[in-house]
Amino acid sequence: MTHSPSDAPTTWVEGAAGSLFDLDNLPYGVFSTAGTEPRVGVRIGDHVLDLAPVAEIGDPASALAAAWRTPSLNAFMAMGREQWDVARGWITEVLRDDVHRARTAPHLHALADVELHLPIEVGDYVDFYASEHHASNVGRIFRPDQEPLLPNWKHLPVGYHGRSGTVVASGTEIVRPCGQRKAPDEDAPTYGPSRRLDIEAELGFVVGTPSRLGERVATTDLAAHTFGVVGLNDWSARDLQAWEYVPLGPFLGKSFATSISHWVTPLAALDAAWTDLPGQDPEPLDYLRVREPAGLDIAVEVVLDGEVVARPPYAQMYWSPAQMLAHMTVNGATVRTGDLWASGTISGPAADERGSFLELSWGGREPFTAGGRERTFLEDGDEVVLRYTAPGTSGGRIALGEVAGRVVPAR
Repeated sequence: MTHSPSDAPTTWVEGAAGSLFDLDNLPYGVFSTAGTEPRVGVRIGDHVLDLAPVAEIGDPASALAAAWRTPSLNAFMAMGREQWDVARGWITEVLRDDVHRARTAPHLHALADVELHLPIEVGDYVDFYASEHHASNVGRIFRPDQEPLLPNWKHLPVGYHGRSGTVVASGTEIVRPCGQRKAPDEDAPTYGPSRRLDIEAELGFVVGTPSRLGERVATTDLAAHTFGVVGLNDWSARDLQAWEYVPLGPFLGKSFATSISHWVTPLAALDAAWTDLPGQDPEPLDYLRVREPAGLDIAVEVVLDGEVVARPPYAQMYWSPAQMLAHMTVNGATVRTGDLWASGTISGPAADERGSFLELSWGGREPFTAGGRERTFLEDGDEVVLRYTAPGTSGGRIALGEVAGRVVPAR
């Protein structure tokens, strides 16, 4: 069933109706106000609803309220899909029907008056490499005399395990990392601050329901295990990465910081965003086969110091979220509540659809323009903001949480 904005249910929250954070969105986050402890809230327009006290109005012993009084989404996510759906339906009703207004409104807080926190306790963190355009660009930059894609790339979603302890909330300053780097024209490696600091515009997926050791998660079970999505920037030190990654892959060039949005958009809010994959050839092995639509139509903007420099389209991703989750568990490895996996850099076929500065500057050899001057990699003081929007179920668009970070000098 399709919806038009005129059919959309309206909310009594001032300024929220018709916004990017209307009733068809309702992302969850963790917030605090002056003198209070962090707890779970939901965003509606430019306000945050404190969920626990509203739930306790009708049920003082509410299990949902108890989960929402904790300083992360993990307790709520661990309750499973049935409770997520119950909660979403209840929140929608509370914010839609004016009969709830008098008792609910006192628990609304203006965004300007709250502090937002990291929304989840991150368990394991896995980063994939799911964009054919990104992987091909990187191959052409670093292996110009070889095939852009390595032989395994179209047979499985390539990924690596990252460091969960350095996943940080949007707005956290990014300290320029130090490490070994060796340029091709240097005889020996040197130590010092990264000279080729970069971003990777990605989409992150948050596990709610865990799996059991030795059991696989099928591609058909994505919604049963996945609570929602976050915007994600996997900051990358390309010079450290280039020197260290053979033969075991990314390590210090990636592990210093990964930023995620304050808001986790429930998978249910993306019901209208599903789209067919761009095409997979050869046909994947049985455990990776999916029913279409399996991709997501999510638009991304990469903003450098206030200027949009790229618009990567998530709909162009080769591997789907369900395939990434299935491959991550095909060997019997578990996923746990709070685990985070990321798509890898989102890039499209056009030059202005590349989701990293490595690609935008073609390895630093072809500077792009931002702020009226030529740019390649990140400089101290630069701020990068990633913005995301998707079709909403009411016919308009919804916004996913944005991801911001400013680079500060090495220590």
